Amino acid sequence: MAAVGLATVAIMTTSEPSPIGVLIVDDDPLVRAGLTMMLGGAGDIRVVAEARDGTEVASLVDRHAPGVVLMDIRMPVMDGLSATEALRARPGAPEVIVLTTFDADDHVLCALRAGAAGFLLKDTPPHEIVAAVRQVAQGHPVLSPAVIRRLITRVADSGHDRRRARARERLVHLNDRERQVAVAVGQGRSNAEIAAVLHLGLPTVKTHVSSILTKLDLNNRVQIALLAHDAGLADEE
Repeated sequence: MAAVGLATVAIMTTSEPSPIGVLIVDDDPLVRAGLTMMLGGAGDIRVVAEARDGTEVASLVDRHAPGVVLMDIRMPVMDGLSATEALRARPGAPEVIVLTTFDADDHVLCALRAGAAGFLLKDTPPHEIVAAVRQVAQGHPVLSPAVIRRLITRVADSGHDRRRARARERLVHLNDRERQVAVAVGQGRSNAEIAAVLHLGLPTVKTHVSSILTKLDLNNRVQIALLAHDAGLADEE
């Protein structure tokens, strides 16, 4: 009987990992319904709330504590860019994936600078959206190095000189090796590629990336890449 009791206790204390909570922010009810239905089919993801515009995001995040926010850009009252900036400025903020219909929308690039983990086109296949939510929930951007590079090269030229001066002032805080790693990230290289180019071990590269994020108060490697580009260093060999 004692053995049975212990087995019962063991079963009762074993629990499945909590599903990834997702907040959907979009002014189109059909888009919200479609995303909710699609994500609902994944056993490890749960849509915890929906918002019609950016003004509702803060209160819903406080109430439901989602791990990931799917954020539309073009919305009335408060757009997704403003909502992303406000949300990511808060401590312990959830990760944000920007939803857009344009892969070169300048607002998307601004959202990445504000701390969004990446973006998805609204016509992205369902299985890729599900995979992106899982990836972001684990702290990894949903942009591949190739996509990062393609986006960076299409940044609008307005305010170029001002951005370059600001970016270079920030990069002064890095040591020589960290600066080399930041430049390599800006070139769209993966950690393995950086390790090969700079003749470093992969764990060392990861340590340098973490140090860069901490020193520059950045959220992810997408922001490192954008900063390196703004500073005019992405084309360095």
